[in-house]
Amino acid sequence: MPRDLDQTFAALADPTRRAILAMLLEDDMAVTDVAEPFEMSLAAISKHLGVLTTAGLISQEKRGRVKWCKLEPDALRAASTWMQGFGQFEPVNLDAFERFLAAELPDAEPD
Repeated sequence: MPRDLDQTFAALADPTRRAILAMLLEDDMAVTDVAEPFEMSLAAISKHLGVLTTAGLISQEKRGRVKWCKLEPDALRAASTWMQGFGQFEPVNLDAFERFLAAELPDAEPD
């Protein structure tokens, strides 16, 4: 596995960093705004942001006196391509599965 994939998966291994990525899906955020929902120091959040930046998942930019974080949209492309190579990560057609269950279990009552 290439080094950049190692860094990507290592960055994604932490729940705080995954939560930060989810927050940045909405919009760019100032570091202080990223830190707000977490019960940890600004220094600890900065370390998490450093890991995400090193992995290329986010970028940071100073605007005036404020440091902003931005999600890098193509950063997970290589990891996604690597995972799809296993074939077990195909999307599940839930509608077809529901029809199958209804046909196989006709006496079951829907919730």
